[in-house]
Amino acid sequence: MKSVILALPGNEQLAAGLAAKLQAEVGRMTVRRFPDGESYVRIETPVDGRNVVLACGLHNPDSKIPALLFAASTARELGAARVGLVAPYLAYMRQDKRFNEGESITSVHFAKLISRYIDWLIAVDPHLHRRTSLDDIYSVPSIVVHAAPLLAQWIRANVDSPVLIGPDSESEQWVSEVASGANAPWLVLEKIRRGDRDVSVSIPDTAALRGRTPVLVDDIISTARTMMAASRHLSGLGIAQPVCVGVHAVFAGDAHAELLAAGAGRIVTANTIPHPSNAIDVTPVIADALSGPRTPFSTGNG
Repeated sequence: MKSVILALPGNEQLAAGLAAKLQAEVGRMTVRRFPDGESYVRIETPVDGRNVVLACGLHNPDSKIPALLFAASTARELGAARVGLVAPYLAYMRQDKRFNEGESITSVHFAKLISRYIDWLIAVDPHLHRRTSLDDIYSVPSIVVHAAPLLAQWIRANVDSPVLIGPDSESEQWVSEVASGANAPWLVLEKIRRGDRDVSVSIPDTAALRGRTPVLVDDIISTARTMMAASRHLSGLGIAQPVCVGVHAVFAGDAHAELLAAGAGRIVTANTIPHPSNAIDVTPVIADALSGPRTPFSTGNG
């Protein structure tokens, strides 16, 4: 019996891509709002005895979480054998520490909430800043899919003589991995952050940029302030316009337009969050994670 992939609104393309690669069925599900704003969920495809995959990227999460939890609970009530979540972008990972007295450590509370409703989880490069793995906070089996090889492949195919630039010292391991796959040199910025929207940077080794195309690489492009500061700095050096490459295209407010205005020659992201800058498809590596021999769950036939 084929597994069923159910797409929450906005995730139809992800569900179709996964179903095609996994020989699974794209299920029918209606999600809408009542006039008072409450969520309505109806699963129309039979799921009794079947594995169910919920496809739901969790950018702008507060508008999506009720429907996601209702869909997971309903699938269980209707007899699903297992219910898993594919969240290319996993929300509520940044607040992983109590910085000020009384703050909620929302990453922990969100993980506990989601873990009550699903049997497994797949995410692409979640923000594991102070965590070693998702297992630190999620109580269900999880797999983290890494986009670094895909970013490296895109850079290798589309950028002449690249030099990769990471946003700060914490990105060193990640940027070096992408650079290795792209067969390119790399360096990291020296950054001073005075606030979410007040960042200055310097390039520690400008000699490494000569004759090369700078490629600014980050996992999450949110306010894009660091990339903007770096782009302006690079523009003053009289070298090629930088290419900005990221995994998660959050682009808060007008960040995308402001980054272009700051001097970015091209902005490219993975499709973990739908955005016009998407040029790197993570669907195949998510499908590989779902069907791999060591995965703790089955989503193909069976």
